[in-house]
Amino acid sequence: MIRTLAVSLLLVLTSQAAADDQGTDFGPQARALFRVGACGGDESVPERLPAKAVASHCKTMTALYASYRRAWADKAGAYIADLRPAAAPKTVVYPFGGGDLTSALVVFPDATEITTLSLEAPGDVRAIDTIKSGQLTTDLGTIGRDIRRLYRSAHSTTKSLQAAAYSELPGSLLFALAGLAVFDFEPVSLRYFDINTDGTLAYLSNDELDRRVAAVKSNQKAKKRFDASKHLWLEMESVFSNVEIQYRKRGDAKAPLRTYRHILANLDDAHMTTDDRVLDHLRAKGQVSVMTKAASFLLWFDDFSQVRTYLLQHMGWMVSDASGIPPSYARSAGFEQLTYGVFTGPYFIQDKNNTRGQFVKLWKSQPLRDLPFRFGYPDENDQNHLLVTRPRSTPPAKP
Repeated sequence: MIRTLAVSLLLVLTSQAAADDQGTDFGPQARALFRVGACGGDESVPERLPAKAVASHCKTMTALYASYRRAWADKAGAYIADLRPAAAPKTVVYPFGGGDLTSALVVFPDATEITTLSLEAPGDVRAIDTIKSGQLTTDLGTIGRDIRRLYRSAHSTTKSLQAAAYSELPGSLLFALAGLAVFDFEPVSLRYFDINTDGTLAYLSNDELDRRVAAVKSNQKAKKRFDASKHLWLEMESVFSNVEIQYRKRGDAKAPLRTYRHILANLDDAHMTTDDRVLDHLRAKGQVSVMTKAASFLLWFDDFSQVRTYLLQHMGWMVSDASGIPPSYARSAGFEQLTYGVFTGPYFIQDKNNTRGQFVKLWKSQPLRDLPFRFGYPDENDQNHLLVTRPRSTPPAKP
């Protein structure tokens, strides 16, 4: 009898430890934010929230989603599907990607795991439980405008991403949830996590998040968001730095779960040399598909060499605008690059290494392939362009 009780207690404790290891699941809050902010699904709006303001916001967002699919997503998705090989890895890494799950789903609609990385924190999903009606209305307007800018220009700026990220509603998180709504997915679970020294994930409990929030409030010294002297955006400091959302096709409980993660990280060499847990986490994924767009041409610079090396060592296929991998690095690592549209030079950059010349030469060396949509930045003459980087042995996507 004593042995039986001991075994039962051990099983309970083991089960509790396993649950603790998974942190706190904020799925209910994610679904509420999905309904109210991203306008996904048709569940009732929580009674304490302003139904008219939400209805007005969702009328605008529903029209925006339809326009976005018609004007860009359907066209770009079909075009890129013809370029993407069937064997492209279904694990996707999107550096400098903000919360742009939407574009990732356009390019990789069958992805089973997507990771975006940027300077912005996803934010606190728990805000939906306590936000005041007036603040909700204000934040919905701010974030709605930024999502509209993203969808109409096919890229967003760091300035607008960080403005949304500092609203009370979690703006970067709403960018991702909007992507789920556009493509008729729904969030199932949401957890926050740290990255361990070996690159594995440690999920956080609600109590731990509360302790960290209290510690931050006791120290009011916040990192500057913008360094005007250097014209550099700095990474945010946030308790809610890394998020994992599991999602599936809406309304289908038997649909396989997919995973989206956003990681707050400054990917420059100074930060990666000091702490490379992020790169260890990415390396553990093995071979991945990659996309970048509107990435401030950071992969051109010498001080982003570590993330560039990671990509060259682990990517099985990549799509980008000209802010992707420079030709000299791609070629020496065994890749070939195919150009689409027209590129005559970047419309902004400090380029002491004349990487611009490499890209201009690359586009001139290949036949013109029409590109009927914008992907990331335009070139200096407002022309569309796109770049595929793939191993030289890659078979064509279609015969």
